[in-house]
Amino acid sequence: MNVHPQINDSRRSFLYQLGASLGSVALTNLLASEAAAAAGPLSPKPPMMPAKAKNVIMLFMEGGPGHMDTFDPKPELTRLHKKESKLKAGQEAGFKFFVGSPFGFQKVGQSGIEMCDQWKHLADPYVADELCNYRGCQAESLNHPEALFHMNTGSRLGGDPGLGAWATYGLGSENENLPGYVVMTELALPQGGAGNWTNGFLPPYYQGTRLRPTGSPILDLASQEFKSREHQRRALDELAQLNQSHLESLGAEDQRLRARMESYELAFRMQTEVPGVIDLSKETQQTLDMYGLNAPETETFGRQCLMARRLVESGVRFVQIFSGGWDSHDYLERGHTSRIKSVDRPMAALIRDLKQRGMLEDTLIIWTGEFGRTPDNNKRGGVYSLGRGHNNNAMTMLMAGGGVKRGAIVGATDELGASAVECVHPIRDLHVTLMHLLGLDDNKLTYLHAGRYKQLSQFGGEVIKELIA
Repeated sequence: MNVHPQINDSRRSFLYQLGASLGSVALTNLLASEAAAAAGPLSPKPPMMPAKAKNVIMLFMEGGPGHMDTFDPKPELTRLHKKESKLKAGQEAGFKFFVGSPFGFQKVGQSGIEMCDQWKHLADPYVADELCNYRGCQAESLNHPEALFHMNTGSRLGGDPGLGAWATYGLGSENENLPGYVVMTELALPQGGAGNWTNGFLPPYYQGTRLRPTGSPILDLASQEFKSREHQRRALDELAQLNQSHLESLGAEDQRLRARMESYELAFRMQTEVPGVIDLSKETQQTLDMYGLNAPETETFGRQCLMARRLVESGVRFVQIFSGGWDSHDYLERGHTSRIKSVDRPMAALIRDLKQRGMLEDTLIIWTGEFGRTPDNNKRGGVYSLGRGHNNNAMTMLMAGGGVKRGAIVGATDELGASAVECVHPIRDLHVTLMHLLGLDDNKLTYLHAGRYKQLSQFGGEVIKELIA
């Protein structure tokens, strides 16, 4: 009779026999990893700390809105209109002069938050008193592509994971039939294109999914008429067997192949789920009108904002909408008037809609550009160019819901709007704060790549406590 236990060559048995210290720790990690893999990379994960927000909707005004023309009034700049500027003497060719804002300003709501008189719908107290205006952020780059990459990925160089990729990496998604990270743009992509919502060095599961602004939001969303769901299911099952066999033959985990396999399954599930989410005919006419779908100037952005509400309502973790045309080096009044009119009603409707549905308190809305604008401009060929240059030392952004202060102005710029002077923080601190509101610790939300653990803030940052309610 053999009294010795039978030797088991499995990994679990080997690790277990190492002892109660290293072996049990390794076994626990192994089981957890296998359980996570079985659940799927986008399965919901608990936050690292108590979270104030579950979802994020980021409204990105590409080009850089003039902060002194939107939410940061500068009476002194108005007084100096068309007078010589000494702010950057000798740094740029041409005579520089101050440019006062072409707009008046108003204090709205019980909070008295300030905004220019072009904002009609956002000025409604029901909406305005939900806003938090942060005036202390500073960017690093004056170039659009670099600044866009920095605001959207934490790196000016491009190629790093987007904000939504980090959020879904840390928290997963609440709906396995939809992408965790969705992006909507105009027909023209923002500078840097998909580099603004890439998965970067994170596994491919976390890349943003772009919904097209015209036609079918996703190509091939509808199956060909001669293919039934059952036929597609059988074909996918056979393909999965072939891919699994190939994966095992590689001898090591191949994330690209695994992600491709998962993408086939997600696409199959999306064919059932997405049509219902994007079908706006289920909304009341009152809701469609509220978002501005009845007017050509607001129809596109309004449709995207309404889609954003439906997406987060369906469990999508991070939604980003890009609106271009804010780079007003010339014709400031005409350009900003048009741009504000195109987003004012949809933005107000989004906040109102989420608030009425009880979703605003755990949905964080962010309105921002990649940088701010200068208080002066060049006089070219003897003609006053009534616009503004790029300014990485001062900018303004709005937030609402998701645990930020209501009806608050945080930080300040100098009397001309040239530089932030109060509650001054770099973009990395803004990112750390965003993740903190989602219940994620930037110092712990890391990924091993190229020999070191990388994080959204690059090398760490601090939470902007003044923004948090």
